[in-house]
Amino acid sequence: MSTAGSTKAILAALTANAGIAIAKFVGFLITGSSSMLAESVHSVADTSNQGLLLWGQREARKEADSLHPFGYGRSRYFWSFVVALVLFSLGSLFALYEGYHKITHPEALTSPVVAVVILAVAICLEGYSFRTAMVESKPLRGSGSWWRFIHTSRNPELPVVLLEDTGALIGLAFALGGVGLTVLTGDPVWDGVGTVAIGVLLGAIAVILMVEMHSLLIGEGATGREGEAIRAALEGTENVDRLIHIRTQYLGPEEMLVAAKIALAPRLTLSTVAATIDAAEAAIRAAVPAARVIYLEPDLDRSA
Repeated sequence: MSTAGSTKAILAALTANAGIAIAKFVGFLITGSSSMLAESVHSVADTSNQGLLLWGQREARKEADSLHPFGYGRSRYFWSFVVALVLFSLGSLFALYEGYHKITHPEALTSPVVAVVILAVAICLEGYSFRTAMVESKPLRGSGSWWRFIHTSRNPELPVVLLEDTGALIGLAFALGGVGLTVLTGDPVWDGVGTVAIGVLLGAIAVILMVEMHSLLIGEGATGREGEAIRAALEGTENVDRLIHIRTQYLGPEEMLVAAKIALAPRLTLSTVAATIDAAEAAIRAAVPAARVIYLEPDLDRSA
């Protein structure tokens, strides 16, 4: 699984969010809207998120060494976890605080039309970023649902960008609703309500991402389809009687460790055993290209 698609989605999101953050902050200075301020911080956090995701990809490209013999692939999982744990959480807490302050100490908005225009433009830019993430994710998603893709993907960046952009679009709708209701009713409390809604949304996304990234960080095995393909490749290899047991684990989004014990036909010569193991490894890699580190232990079938 190439990182090119992930990088393209990250760069599209970074470019969009950096411009949106500036526009929202200018909108806040003009209008005094807490929803705009919360969205400004949200976009700054999103821009920082993309920077950290790119840094994680850079770290993951380091060559394996004596301290990390399996390489640095999990750096991508770690920095994705940091994105969820720190930036989303801080964005959520800031928005909740601002919303509470606005509700308890409401202040009238000035030039709300400016806020509406900026939010409308931001929705268009976020829509572009979201569409890019969907296009890059579609080949990996297959026929499953988007939620299933987020839950089962071993690529950390695309689910992060997808959820981030989804949260941004919904958050913009909340901010637009808060400003709009404030204008319609003349009650600035609605601006605070919209800000609180943004905070709750960011908190929910943070929890989902932390759970998913934690699972990847501690080590996830092959997907169900990949596991079946590996088993079929092993059991279809000549001289392999059966698969005794197997363990798999992703060392990074593009590298899987496969360790298996296989029962071989009796009375094979040493050279035939070696050739059988080589053939089994080649069959596994052909079936699942991500299976780059393979350890096979030959044994006799003692079940008879």
